[in-house]
Amino acid sequence: MAELDKYASTYAEHFVMERNDGVLLLRMHTGGGPAVMGLSLHHAWGQVFQEAGNDPANEVLIITGTGGSWMAGLEPDLRERRLTGGRYQTYYDGIKLLENLVFAVDVPTIGAINGPGYHHELALACDITLCTPETVFDDTHFRAGAVPGDGQHLVFQELLGLKRSAMALYTGAGIDAAQALELGLVNEVVPADRLIPRARELAATIMAAPRTTRRLTHAVLQRPWKRRLVDDLGFGRAHQLFQT
Repeated sequence: MAELDKYASTYAEHFVMERNDGVLLLRMHTGGGPAVMGLSLHHAWGQVFQEAGNDPANEVLIITGTGGSWMAGLEPDLRERRLTGGRYQTYYDGIKLLENLVFAVDVPTIGAINGPGYHHELALACDITLCTPETVFDDTHFRAGAVPGDGQHLVFQELLGLKRSAMALYTGAGIDAAQALELGLVNEVVPADRLIPRARELAATIMAAPRTTRRLTHAVLQRPWKRRLVDDLGFGRAHQLFQT
């Protein structure tokens, strides 16, 4: 528990962490409320996945948000500060955001999406993904004049297929929870008050298997994501950041 206490304290500004019977619940927040995407949170995601993956006491990882939004918005002038702060650091953090979830976490993962927001790809790339009925998935980069290349595009291509993802990326149209379930973006749509209990139920089912079986099954299930990230993540990220 001492190691968890150490990194939980280090990242307390952005995450609340709670571990029960080997299941680590990682809940992002800003000031105790729904998370607001900023440069420090952008950086912290990759770092906290590395920490969680390094801790052998973590056997299942659940990631979720706070309140009714996965992320409630963006810090003002985030794009301008990303550019003035250095494109490479933004590139690096954007790569590690998803890369460390896939490559650094060697235990089963459950994404529990508590509502609309940004960077749903973190939960969609988990082994199992739940969402609330209020959740809407979209990628509005192209509609805003930017290249969709920060990870959501990649998840859409992998899970929706080429034609559906192209339509979603060009139009920025939202995919509601019912559509997401039908299209295979998520495994279950769960009422908000049942979201975390259901995630814990699934975690308990996973924990009933032997440790080696759990971890090697996760390795098998994550193999397609590893291939996709190696082939495409840096390519998309670079095109997004260096378009101007």
